[in-house]
Amino acid sequence: MRSIAIIILVMLRCTSVQAQKWQPGNFTDVKGNRETGLIRVNPSGKGPIKDEGFIEFKENKKTNPYKLSASDLRSFVAGKDSFVVAHAPQNESWGKEETDFVKVALDEPTKLYVAQGGKGGGGSGFGISPGVGVGYGSGGYGGGFGGGVGISLGGGRGRNGGGKTVYYYGVNTAEMKQLTNENFEDIMTDIMGDEPDVVEKIHAHQYSLKNIEKLIAYFNEKVTKSPPAP
Repeated sequence: MRSIAIIILVMLRCTSVQAQKWQPGNFTDVKGNRETGLIRVNPSGKGPIKDEGFIEFKENKKTNPYKLSASDLRSFVAGKDSFVVAHAPQNESWGKEETDFVKVALDEPTKLYVAQGGKGGGGSGFGISPGVGVGYGSGGYGGGFGGGVGISLGGGRGRNGGGKTVYYYGVNTAEMKQLTNENFEDIMTDIMGDEPDVVEKIHAHQYSLKNIEKLIAYFNEKVTKSPPAP
């Protein structure tokens, strides 16, 4: 038991260090200006604006970093991951950071966003947590991605609370609603409707909210292999 505890502790420390790393990326501010450089999604300390998530940015390794609050931005990319600014949906509370970032899980006409309750640290509240795979499509937010990471947003996630991954859907963040077991089949069929094989498996109940990360990975695989439209 002691050896298992030591292994878990090492893993948590490693993921914490990973979350603090500077990653190549870019941000787009509220005026539409885009800047490319290095981004840290989970900086320590207080943000520029109370009750808002924030990131740190620097042009290159030699320049001094500065903080960007969520309301300063439209979106940002860090490594392979893309994030957009969002407010807590109606009838939900995100705890401390009511304006924060959500990750774009699938960039389709109806988009899929992902967030995880529980404070991950300073800054935006984003943190790396093992065992949750996410991915996103190829339109506008970079190529597909899959891996064992989850996103921690600041504060709780309404009735889902801390630590639990929450998915949202909508044409944009202003209209996003929570994905639930009850609407899962209809919503995911709508999002993934261009891939009949994927839709068939959804209707056959081979995928659910519990294993949605596997569904996203399968969908991205099918999209990658699908021939281009004539």
